[in-house]
Amino acid sequence: MIYTVTVKPGSKKGPLVLQNTHELTVYIREKPIGGEANVALIRLLSKHFGVAKSCVVIKSGTTSRQKLIEVVQ
Repeated sequence: MIYTVTVKPGSKKGPLVLQNTHELTVYIREKPIGGEANVALIRLLSKHFGVAKSCVVIKSGTTSRQKLIEVVQ
């Protein structure tokens, strides 16, 4: 399944995932420095969907807030 994800790094709300069909808004506390936000995103989404971290792949947008994420179940 492929999802469009909007990431809000450095948020005080996080960790939080809001879902609308194939669109997700993810609030995480980590800053986008050194890929910390992407690692936190993968960890959070794997927990949210109940899959292993290796099943969550960032297809595009590794350096932007808009990402395409593939979740293999």
